[in-house]
Amino acid sequence: MLAGFAAFLDLYSTQPLLPMLARAFRASNFAVSLTVTAPTIAVALAAPAVGRLADRVGLRNVIVGSAFALAAATLLAATAANLRQLIVWRFLQGVVTPGLFASAVAYIHEEWPPSRAGRVTAAYVSGTVIGGVTGRLLGGVVANDVSWSSSFVVLGVIGLAAAGALWLWLPPEQRRGHSSRAGGGSWRSHLRHRQLLATYAVGFCMLCTQLAMFTYVPFLLAAPPFSLSTSALGLLFLTYIVGAITTPFAGRGIDAYGHRAVLVGALALCASGALLTLIPSLSVVAAGLSIFATGVFCAQAASSSHVAHHAERDRGLAIGLYASCYYAGGAVGGSIPAGFWAAGGWPACVAFIISVEIAMLAIAWRYWTPTSGETADLRFQIAD
Repeated sequence: MLAGFAAFLDLYSTQPLLPMLARAFRASNFAVSLTVTAPTIAVALAAPAVGRLADRVGLRNVIVGSAFALAAATLLAATAANLRQLIVWRFLQGVVTPGLFASAVAYIHEEWPPSRAGRVTAAYVSGTVIGGVTGRLLGGVVANDVSWSSSFVVLGVIGLAAAGALWLWLPPEQRRGHSSRAGGGSWRSHLRHRQLLATYAVGFCMLCTQLAMFTYVPFLLAAPPFSLSTSALGLLFLTYIVGAITTPFAGRGIDAYGHRAVLVGALALCASGALLTLIPSLSVVAAGLSIFATGVFCAQAASSSHVAHHAERDRGLAIGLYASCYYAGGAVGGSIPAGFWAAGGWPACVAFIISVEIAMLAIAWRYWTPTSGETADLRFQIAD
């Protein structure tokens, strides 16, 4: 959970700052949205290599090293003198983030049997939610009261403390998963696996919808009739707390009923929440965002657990490839909706989000096979 917290503390911290950054740098909505898109692109590019490295040198080593590197990059982002420099530092933050994201999920599936891996993955996802909420909330409040650069200082210090705690408390993995020395063979095996390919596509769509929602809804709420301040926009991400509370229950559902069943229910929540944001009432929009966030985090737990479940060897690489597709989708979701916003405002963005969710549902329904913790645990014991 602490690794998840550290990974997502900084990744989306500029979302509530976007209107402020647009004013400070006299930049367009698209230009400042690159502070969200740049780290997601970096994660997509770096994740497979980092996952492969974790399989070779150890998951704990990569998790701890990445946590310290991420804290350093966050502190350096506070030194940016213009938007271009800030985007560069944000890109470097993204480069080191996969060491936490991919390695932590692989660590879970090495250390726990499949009958409990779903709920442990859900606990990890709850940690990512708490980290994401903390980063956005503190980022918005500190930026509003002091400056946007001060928000990076605060988050960098917190990240440094989290890295130190991981160094002290995270045990080395006891179960070292099967790792192939033939790196090309592992790549080919993962990229020919139908279940894994379908999960990579689901991950792409998932973060695409999440970033489309939470990158562009601040522009809706900063404008009339809502006219929220930067600090209020940071408080908006408290809607994630509902997801942090409910996601562990989704983990139990994964273990009991399988990944696909949980994903279908989660996508229904996402679509319902997205539609509620069309109602011009702040309380209804907040409720819709809470429902949407809950669906996204339950879907993320199902998808992350699904890819680790189906990777028979080199789990770090398999989850790295998943993270690459996941964050490639985030890059699309962070930038493409700008065109929809220009063409039709927030309703057009919601139409885009729901269309992507329908595609996600179709992929999972066609290619994901029902699984349960009991059958997976039997295969785990036979393999041992």
